[in-house]
Amino acid sequence: MHVITAENISKKYIIDHQGTRKPTSFRDAVSDTFDQFFTKKDKDAASNRKEEFWALKDVSFSIDQGDRIGIVGHNGAGKSTLLKILSRITDPTTGQVTIDGRVASLLEVGTGFHPELTGRENIFLNGAILGMNKSEIKQSFDAIVDFAGVEKFLDTPVKRYSSGMYVRLGFAIAAHLEPEIMIIDEVLAVGDAEFQKKCLGKMRDVSESGRTLLFVSHNLTAIQALCNKSFYFEKGKLLDQGETSHIVTTYLSRVSQKKLERQWDDVNTAPGNDQIRVKSFKLVPDYLDDLMHIDVRTSMEIQFEFWNMIDDAQLNLSLHLYSYTGECIFNVGTASQSFAKGLISGTLEIPGHFLNDGSYMVSIMVVKDTSSVIYNMEEALTFDVEDYREGVTWYGKWPGYIRPQLNFSLNQAESVVNG
Repeated sequence: MHVITAENISKKYIIDHQGTRKPTSFRDAVSDTFDQFFTKKDKDAASNRKEEFWALKDVSFSIDQGDRIGIVGHNGAGKSTLLKILSRITDPTTGQVTIDGRVASLLEVGTGFHPELTGRENIFLNGAILGMNKSEIKQSFDAIVDFAGVEKFLDTPVKRYSSGMYVRLGFAIAAHLEPEIMIIDEVLAVGDAEFQKKCLGKMRDVSESGRTLLFVSHNLTAIQALCNKSFYFEKGKLLDQGETSHIVTTYLSRVSQKKLERQWDDVNTAPGNDQIRVKSFKLVPDYLDDLMHIDVRTSMEIQFEFWNMIDDAQLNLSLHLYSYTGECIFNVGTASQSFAKGLISGTLEIPGHFLNDGSYMVSIMVVKDTSSVIYNMEEALTFDVEDYREGVTWYGKWPGYIRPQLNFSLNQAESVVNG
C-alpha cells in the first residue's frame, strides 16, 4: 500500500542578483529613496539579473507503509526541499504529491513551535495540528516530557529554550504522538551524542511499529542501521533508489575523490577570517611503490600552515579524522601556545599499519584560549586507503576503521592433553 506517491514534482526558485542593499544609516536611506525616484533603470537589464534555480526537477517515487527511507546526497542536492514539500510547508512548482496519513516532521530547530507559548502549550498545539484530541495528547504527555528532559522548563516560553532543548522537545513530540508518517531532517545533529542515540533508538521503535519514516542524514552509519531503502539525490534529481546498502555504495563511489593538497598563496584571498587565514593543507604519504598507492601499510604526514592575524594569541589546533560514513575515527589536538602574528606550521604523523582500508576526511579547527573555535575547515583533505594482505588467507572485508599491528601470539603449552 502506497502512503506517499510523488509524480514528476519540481520546485523552482528565483534568485535575484540585483544586489539590493539594506541602508546602514539615515543618509543611505534618503539616498536610496532619491535613486528609486529619479534614476532611470533598464528593466530588461534588471530582469536579466534574475535567475531560475530548480531545487528539484522531475522527481517521481512511491513509498509503502512501514518503509524506512534514508535520503542521501550532497548539501544543495534537494533533500530538504523534498521534505518541505512532503510536510506541506511549500508546494511543488509542477507535479503532485499524494499522502495517506498524518505527517509529523522535524525539519529545523523549533519546527511547528510558537515561541511565545510554553513547552506545555506547544505540546498540545502540535498534537492538535496532527489532528489529535486532548485526551490522546494527555496519554503521551508524560512520556514526551520525560524523553525531552525539559521538566524544569515546561512552563517557560520556548523562545527562551536553547537550540538543544528545542530539538529534544520537538523530536519527543513528533515521535510520541504516533503519526503514520514521520519526517526527520539532519536537525538531530544539534543534540549531544547521548540524545542522538536515544533518537535513533526511538526511530527504530517507530519503524518497527509499522509506521513510515523518512530520514535525511549525512551519517551513513545511522542510515544503514535504520533504513531498509534509500534515495540518492544530486543537483535536484533522484539519481537512484533501492536497498540502502546499494545506495550507500553508489553514493560513496561518486563522492570519494582524493584531495591530498590544498594551497593558497595570497593571504588576502585565502579562506579564513580576520583572525586566521589558511595557507596550505597537505597529506604527504610515504609511498611504498612507484604506483603511488596509499594502502594499509603506508605511513603519512598531515602538514598544515596558516597565518595568525592576532597579537599574542593563545592558540591550539584540533584535527578530526572521519570516515566517509560520518563517524569520527579520532580527534587529536596540539598543546595551547602563545603565538605572535605571522605564519604558523605544524605536522601530524600517522603511522603505517594503523588505518583500515576505506575513504577518509580530515577536518581542522583552530582554537583560541583552549575553548573558542575561531576557524573550522570541514573536509580539508580527503583520501583513500587501499587494502593489502600478506600471509593472510581470509579475504573478506576487514572490520573496523583501524587495523593496528599489535603484539599478538599463540604458544604451545608444555602440558599434554590426555586422550
